[in-house]
Amino acid sequence: MAKKMSAKTRPQTKPDKTGDIKAAVQPLKKKMYEKELDRLHQELVTLQYWVKDQGLRLVILFEGRDAAGKGGTIKRLTEPLNPRGSRVVALGTPSDHERTQWYFQRYVAHLPAAGEIVVFDRSWYNRAGVERVFGFCSDKEYREFMRSCPEFERMLVRSGIILLKYWFSVSDEEQEARFQERANNPQRRWKLSDIDLEGRDRWVAYSKAKDAMFAGTDIPEAPWYTVEADDKRRARLNCISHILDQVSYRNVMPKAQKLPPREDQETYRRPPKTQLRLVPDRY
Repeated sequence: MAKKMSAKTRPQTKPDKTGDIKAAVQPLKKKMYEKELDRLHQELVTLQYWVKDQGLRLVILFEGRDAAGKGGTIKRLTEPLNPRGSRVVALGTPSDHERTQWYFQRYVAHLPAAGEIVVFDRSWYNRAGVERVFGFCSDKEYREFMRSCPEFERMLVRSGIILLKYWFSVSDEEQEARFQERANNPQRRWKLSDIDLEGRDRWVAYSKAKDAMFAGTDIPEAPWYTVEADDKRRARLNCISHILDQVSYRNVMPKAQKLPPREDQETYRRPPKTQLRLVPDRY
């Protein structure tokens, strides 16, 4: 029996709705991926030192298809960063109180102060995506969002915020394969929500909503960047590398410190282990 290929090992095809089929792309080798990711992680730390030193405010939005790899990229992007100067914002369904607010209000509360990096795992573009596709907002609310969003983002940029917007694009075949993998993996099943399952049958509706969103909100001050995400490893490296290219930064990282000798510890004796509640050594 032939061995079933996982999402990490199968060749990535690039079909689209026009009928064009691009040549299969072999997944990036793990060794090369890890080597380049380590290099990019060092650059991300350098970038964060610069953001803090210059008092910059950096906002990065991640949008895209369900199972397109946004979460994995965000994880690799933020794991080397100091959490005291960076955070991920992933808001849930708005409360009854929040629904009565100005639409952008609950997102504004999470914008960065000087020296901070904020990553939005989905953002105010929920209104142009899932809310539009599933009818969670009215036509009037949608039209007002499309009219207001470019002005809102121009206002953010004029205030000094660096705003980067990324759309993760994945083919319907690859998305379906990832859905099947999540459904069959108990450790990843939580990633498959009811909205994801309903969205499987609304591929065309999502595509039309995305096209309309790009047409109305791809502005010079805050353009959309598309990440081809059928190969997760390539998508992560490409996206992180692009983020680093968008900010002009210099290395202001402190030099390595030579630690002085430790103080004499002879005056202290640890209590015997018999007095402690030790976690059992099971491994």
